[in-house]
Amino acid sequence: ILKKAKEITVLCDAQVSLVIFSSTGKMSEYCSPSTELVKILDRYHKSAGKKLWDAKHEHLSNELERIKKENDSMHIKLRHLKGEDITSLHPKELIPIEEALQNGLACVRSKQMEYLKMLKKNERCLEEENKRLSYILQHQQQLAMDVNVREMDHGYHQREREYHPQMPFAFRVQPIQPNLHHENK
Repeated sequence: ILKKAKEITVLCDAQVSLVIFSSTGKMSEYCSPSTELVKILDRYHKSAGKKLWDAKHEHLSNELERIKKENDSMHIKLRHLKGEDITSLHPKELIPIEEALQNGLACVRSKQMEYLKMLKKNERCLEEENKRLSYILQHQQQLAMDVNVREMDHGYHQREREYHPQMPFAFRVQPIQPNLHHENK
């Protein structure tokens, strides 16, 4: 049947839609490429005069239409809040827009102040942590310097004990060394 529906679409240049439900509930459908199922059903409804939709579907359709209108209205209000298309508005219509903008600005400023307070608090915490770490670093450097001084003093006094001050340091070049001889030919 689906194959025949496709052939009719091509051979007769017709708009064809086919929906088949099997006994197991599986749905198969075909709709000619130039149309949509909803458009064909609407066309059938107008031509045959039969109602395909029950009251529940009608209610959903009305609800969908109401939501679309509300969405369009919100888009217009948003454009007005952005300062677009306000030339056609009366002064009385501008007052609520101005109030909404002032309330929004107050909320934004309040949020910015909260953020700045949080940043200042974090800054103070970081400064205190920096001071604490600087103190620890200075303390450790001082300890390291004290240890180095003690090691140097200990090493210096130990060398004094190893070498007697009366013993002179002298070097003498020895003429017998092979690197100082000239080769005789």
